[in-house]
Amino acid sequence: MITIRTPGGVSLRLRPRAVAVGLTCVVLALALSVLAIGSGDYPMGPADVLRALAGRGSPAEEFIVTELRLPRLVTALCVGAALALAGAVFQSLVRNPLGSPDMLGFTQGASTGALVVVVLGGSSMLLASAAVIGGLATGILVYALAWRRGVHGFRLILVGIGTMAILTGVNGWLLTRAQLMDAARAVLWLTGSLDGRGWVNALPLLVALAVLVPVLLVGFGPALRLVEMGDDTASALGVRVERVRLVVLAAAVLLVSLAAAAAGPVNFVALTAPHLARRLTRAPGPNLLPSAAVGAVLLVAADQLAVRAFPGHQLPVGVVTGVLGGAYLIWLLATERRAGRL
Repeated sequence: MITIRTPGGVSLRLRPRAVAVGLTCVVLALALSVLAIGSGDYPMGPADVLRALAGRGSPAEEFIVTELRLPRLVTALCVGAALALAGAVFQSLVRNPLGSPDMLGFTQGASTGALVVVVLGGSSMLLASAAVIGGLATGILVYALAWRRGVHGFRLILVGIGTMAILTGVNGWLLTRAQLMDAARAVLWLTGSLDGRGWVNALPLLVALAVLVPVLLVGFGPALRLVEMGDDTASALGVRVERVRLVVLAAAVLLVSLAAAAAGPVNFVALTAPHLARRLTRAPGPNLLPSAAVGAVLLVAADQLAVRAFPGHQLPVGVVTGVLGGAYLIWLLATERRAGRL
């Protein structure tokens, strides 16, 4: 166990295996990033990519890298990390391996906000803002409905599933009210896509991660680990359970909403990445940083698979994550059943 003390007096305890897994995923994400930037109609070798990133390439190479390919890549890394981090928080809060924003209605809330703008004929910038507002409003609604002398995991799951079902119906109705071209644009957004993403999509999420990752890791990570042991145990150890739950839930909902605004509702990353991180680290607790690193790797790899799987026909990245994530969920349920836990 590695103990790090911050200037504010907060102690962080890190397991060597978890640190190694996180660093390995970061290196893998960087390697995949260089390959992703170098692929396309204008192929570039890793050395050319690094030279362009350092500002020493030709004007054409620097334009292609910094203006066309790098924003999409940064969006993919940030969306994957944000969804995985939010998924780890949700699974820790509800103490359920199937707890994720996809299952609890928050992703559908962001979709509802975006679809309202589509029906009204709003711009893409307004669509992204509406997705954030819709996700946050759904978070407030679910929290309020689940409150009864506190918010407990099982009640939060039931309220979230009910909210998801209602919002799914609302989203279907909104699609029928949209014009044909607007409905086609909405369906593409609902699938989850990184096509055409620029710095305007990546920067809000990048800023949110820079602020919320230290908050979750340093400010509430140790308390969240205790909350996993149960409210009574955490309270006996001095944790203000409802305050911790409210803050981390708000942070997770904000991350999900901003990720949906940047790339649409990309499914299953929030569910799958924390599971993989937990299996790789073999450590209890939320595994926040390893989950974020695994999520970034998953989404960059899924995006490359979406681009390369069918030459000449680029798939939305949400299709790839949906297929692979659904297969992983079926495998996970079968494994849990064989182990006698289902």
